[in-house]
Amino acid sequence: MKIFLYIPVIFLSIQGFGQEIARFTVSAGDADRLDCPVGISLDQINYNEDGGPLSVFEITGNNEVPISCQLETRHTTLLWIILHGETPKGTSRSFILRQSDPPEGTVPLNLQKRHGQLRLSSLERPVLDYQFETMYPPEGIDPLFKRSGFIHPLWSPEGQILTRVQPPDHYHHYGIWGPWTKTHIKGREVDFWNLLRGHGTVKFSGFLSEVEGQVYGGFKALQEHIDFGAIGPDQVAIREVLDVRVWNPGEGNVWLIDYTTTLNTPLDSGIMLDAYRYGGGIGFRATEDWHKDNSSVLTSENKDRLSADGTKARWCLVEGESLSESGRSGILFMGHPSNREFPEPMRVWPVDANGGRGDVYFEFCPIRHEAWMLEKGRDYSLKYRLLIFDGAVSYEEAELYWQGFAHPPRVEFLSSDKP
Repeated sequence: MKIFLYIPVIFLSIQGFGQEIARFTVSAGDADRLDCPVGISLDQINYNEDGGPLSVFEITGNNEVPISCQLETRHTTLLWIILHGETPKGTSRSFILRQSDPPEGTVPLNLQKRHGQLRLSSLERPVLDYQFETMYPPEGIDPLFKRSGFIHPLWSPEGQILTRVQPPDHYHHYGIWGPWTKTHIKGREVDFWNLLRGHGTVKFSGFLSEVEGQVYGGFKALQEHIDFGAIGPDQVAIREVLDVRVWNPGEGNVWLIDYTTTLNTPLDSGIMLDAYRYGGGIGFRATEDWHKDNSSVLTSENKDRLSADGTKARWCLVEGESLSESGRSGILFMGHPSNREFPEPMRVWPVDANGGRGDVYFEFCPIRHEAWMLEKGRDYSLKYRLLIFDGAVSYEEAELYWQGFAHPPRVEFLSSDKP
């Protein structure tokens, strides 16, 4: 898949406008780079937000080209840019950081609440909906199947819906989601996945943040795993912070989405996540249009749908037939090296799933082979990145995108005029 990006080129003299704060380089290192988000720590230059807005300019010859940037303030203050296009290994690109108003323009990544969903759009094209109000099953189906806190629909850049919720064969499947299946609290089994068992559920509790911007847009949501079988009232067994971020793709034909889940249990006893083929991580129930005859799976270890289940991988490419111009769409799921059991085990449905039709289900499942004890007073994080595309992505391109996620380019400040 060749990616063409339109980047508005506005050339300024090398003197530019606004006070220069610092110059820095971004080095590709020993891997080629492709449309890679880069976070620049501002802690070392003693940046104070009260000093005014920041702008970033890439040095190209004797000119400065303004590029989009976005500030993120947390324990470490980061300024985010996208290293657009291809950056070959062993090369670097040079930038200037200025205290000045950024170039004017529309905010490409924005949020809108509608019908119980938070929609994240890129230049008015929908990327994904996050369901924060409870979705009930169809009339006549047990209401135990209701839940909130999941992603659906997820669209491809050309508008193809790639997810499915409440399929009749598995009413507890919800697009992109990640409840835990076999767990134990003080020796008592609690299943948050198979909702019909009545052990528990996962529900949206509140938004912690909502962000719109030039480089990324997203949200953080608090989700609670509720245990129905506790002595006395229902209890929260796991608090989960779901952090979803969509990066600015420019005018390219891909979406790039970060999906980070952080778990914390308030239980004095902790909670045991038993080893099982389903549970947690990130699960994906694909569109009903995909089946064994028109879809495919490819992993970083060159496993296909016949051989991938139960194996480990850095990334997994899931794609199938669509009504896009090219006739194909898909998702590249990437796992981070910091994740538990990395390279992560996977659950991939066999080709005879659902009565032989071969419907598509994929999951990175960090407890596939080893149980995981969550202890009170600790945070546990799992980080994933998704590349959503129309057309085709080659093995080599998948590896480039994963390298950008797992081993970001190195940033080095060259000078600073900031006292």
